[in-house]
Amino acid sequence: MIRIQYCLLLLSVVLLAGCTSQAPPAGPPQNPVKRVGMVTGIRPDKIAYYKELHAATWEGVLKKISEANIRNYTIYLKQIDTAFYLFSHYEYVGKDYEADMKKIASDTTTQRWWRETAPCQIPLPEAAQKGETWTEMEEVFHTD
Repeated sequence: MIRIQYCLLLLSVVLLAGCTSQAPPAGPPQNPVKRVGMVTGIRPDKIAYYKELHAATWEGVLKKISEANIRNYTIYLKQIDTAFYLFSHYEYVGKDYEADMKKIASDTTTQRWWRETAPCQIPLPEAAQKGETWTEMEEVFHTD
């Protein structure tokens, strides 16, 4: 009886070992994720409108962001002393960041969106000198 149980146990182990799957072969290497953090000021009297816009972000804007390989786009609002700031963060998962940013900038729906949002914002001096709205921040720390 013990010998039969032993044989059944051994057979079960062999069968289970044969059923385990191996990891699939590695595919093409994935693009490294580029994390982007930016900051800009916001006019206190425009905060409610800015929030209203983003609560119903235009579908064309969202589509272009996705097509440009941007994921996990988030914007935060923070008051520091008497000034208000917007902090944004997103992950870029594409292959050509500059080309994808140009696609966004050339999109007519996005351009109209920016005409709505830009008057709400107060660019930091560094961005204003370049005719931009947002200032990119240096990544200091990240963990998965």
